[in-house]
Amino acid sequence: MRRAVYAGTFDPVTNGHLDILERACRLFDEVVIAVAPNKEKKPIFTVDERIELLAEHLKNIPNARAEILEGLTVDFAKKMDAIAIVRGLRAVSDFEYEFQMAQMNRHLDDEIETIFLMPSEDYFFTSSNLIKAVASYSSQERIEKFIPRNVAKALSERFAKR
Repeated sequence: MRRAVYAGTFDPVTNGHLDILERACRLFDEVVIAVAPNKEKKPIFTVDERIELLAEHLKNIPNARAEILEGLTVDFAKKMDAIAIVRGLRAVSDFEYEFQMAQMNRHLDDEIETIFLMPSEDYFFTSSNLIKAVASYSSQERIEKFIPRNVAKALSERFAKR
């Protein structure tokens, strides 16, 4: 089984994330989406809520599943018997940080490769932070082209409570 781990905060999951996931699923027998609690980023959804928001989309992707990321990504990948860590690159600005992380992971466990995938050009400019910023001032309809409908609804409801 050729398994990969696709780690991130996914707060919220975007169409760009799902695009990377679908690309990874064509390359690997199974992809484990490792959802990081990442309290430093002050997520607006709990890790369980993020997994629940992903679950609707995983029904249509039989070789993907979501898990809570515990510890370092490279150690989690080893625990999952993964051969690779999948990372998305949107722009050159992502590369330096991702390159440093990949090099550190290689030093920690040189048996696990890091694979960089780029989303469709329709999504390369989006980020979860950008989506949250727009959603906090806009209607659900304005963000639906960047995130799944169930996520747009949850995001609109979350900001309505604030």
